Amino acid sequence: MTEATLINKVWNYATIMKDAGLSYTDYVRQLTYLLFLKMDHERETLLNEGSIVPKKFRWNTLLNLGGAELEQHYSHILETLSKEKGIIGTIFRRAKNEITDPAKLKQLIALINKETWLALDMDVKGAIYEGLLQKNATETKAGAGQYFTPRPLIRAMVEVMRPTPEMTVVDPACGTGGFLLAAYDYMKKQTRDRTVLKELRANKLSGNDITPLVVNLCAMNLYLHGIGEGKCPIEEKDSLLNAGEKRYDMCLTNPPFGKKSSTTIIGEDGTLKKERENYEREDFIATTSNKQINFLQHIMTILKTPGYAAVVVPDNVLFEGGAGEKVRKRLLNEFNLHTILRLPTGIFYAQGVKANVIFFEKHPPLTSGHRTQDVWVYDLRTNMNLTLVENSLSDEHLKDFVKCYHAEDRSKRVETERFKNFTYDEIIKRDKTNLDITWLKDESLQELENLPEPEVLLKDIISNLKSSLSAFEELESKLK
Repeated sequence: MTEATLINKVWNYATIMKDAGLSYTDYVRQLTYLLFLKMDHERETLLNEGSIVPKKFRWNTLLNLGGAELEQHYSHILETLSKEKGIIGTIFRRAKNEITDPAKLKQLIALINKETWLALDMDVKGAIYEGLLQKNATETKAGAGQYFTPRPLIRAMVEVMRPTPEMTVVDPACGTGGFLLAAYDYMKKQTRDRTVLKELRANKLSGNDITPLVVNLCAMNLYLHGIGEGKCPIEEKDSLLNAGEKRYDMCLTNPPFGKKSSTTIIGEDGTLKKERENYEREDFIATTSNKQINFLQHIMTILKTPGYAAVVVPDNVLFEGGAGEKVRKRLLNEFNLHTILRLPTGIFYAQGVKANVIFFEKHPPLTSGHRTQDVWVYDLRTNMNLTLVENSLSDEHLKDFVKCYHAEDRSKRVETERFKNFTYDEIIKRDKTNLDITWLKDESLQELENLPEPEVLLKDIISNLKSSLSAFEELESKLK
């Protein structure tokens, strides 16, 4: 069975579950729990590796049950495993049974039981799960879609950042793990040393997310790719609460968009504990309710020296005054902000988002002067009409950016129609140190310029309305 066939087979069953009142997101979550149990069972029975799940709650205990007994036992399994430690505890954290129809639950168990999941290699299993996450993001307006960064963008960011197997890579807003997986795929191809690869899987990748659902999904995604070595490399927590003690070589991330940093802190019992509007930290030079500016300040702290970052940010981070201007000036003076990629609209599941990727480096402090010398801007937005379905972002769209970036030697960069260089002196003189820079002529605005004058348009509209009214009066006359 091909990878695409298996994705469709597993996904088509979502329609049956939806008819039973289960959302696509809940379906993927329940599928996650059952897939983990099935693969743990295969590891024990086919590979003799032993199970990491307590005996009473393993896959085989579900197979001969039905009706209310099956529903109760499955619910009990989820409740018990949610209290375990390590990768099990992360995948099953706050897990509960959303499938209220025992017959549908039994069907889903039978569907998963037919396949031998461990017979598929890591890349295929990972691709199947990624495929489910992407389908879920596409087919639901809420839920996990908002955490799904287009994979071609992630791949391009990783390709130009070039993480090595010795580096530590972090995503402080990891979502379903796209950046960590792309970094891992890139890093593992650079060595065949088993010790280095084991260390890479066990200790080089880290992430946090505040949303329980996506932490479940991310933990499973990493597990299916063989990452973690029995531990879970991600945590469910608010990254912005503090910087922690660990520092990282590289940060790849797409922090959540939104004006407020209003964070719900949930206790172990699932009840609301606290709400936070702003983050006042000693390492922050600006106190703001803007999430992305806070994440930017957080990343500035958690990078090692030297350290490297590629961060997706909305347009307001590039032009907003007050805290935004303060942080931009710090970025230009104390860090090397060397590249900005202006992204097309229509590539994210949140509609109408205008975003960019900023690439910067952290180096030892200068005794005088400024760290940034030149900022190169690549405009992939102007006159680019992309949508999520008919014309979605592809690797081909980003090929020219990757070429122009010159990751192997940035001193060899040359200007093109879409890629321009701006000096520190040019930028620092701009109002509020505005980094929202554009120079290409927008063809859609040109079309607007060629429209007739409003008076002419109004006359045409009135003429058309009169003509329509006359036709209706004639029709009314005939009907009488």
